[in-house]
Amino acid sequence: MNAPPMDREPEQPSDPANQPPDRPQQPAPGGPTGGQPSAASVPLEINSEALLSGHSEVWIRHRGEIYRLTLTRSGKLILHK
Repeated sequence: MNAPPMDREPEQPSDPANQPPDRPQQPAPGGPTGGQPSAASVPLEINSEALLSGHSEVWIRHRGEIYRLTLTRSGKLILHK
């Protein structure tokens, strides 16, 4: 029996080099040892606009210390201790 004709070309495997430069590469599923990835191995992504909520600075408490995340006039983020 012949296979039905395909309407489109088969998808090529994703090449990590083709990911957008502003987005970190995602770890391979299962990590280097295989298996299911843990929740801690997948980075949490938060949109900066949601984090800043219209402000130019937010304070982040980490282990009893305050860190300031500031948005510069040129649109860059700086983390200050």
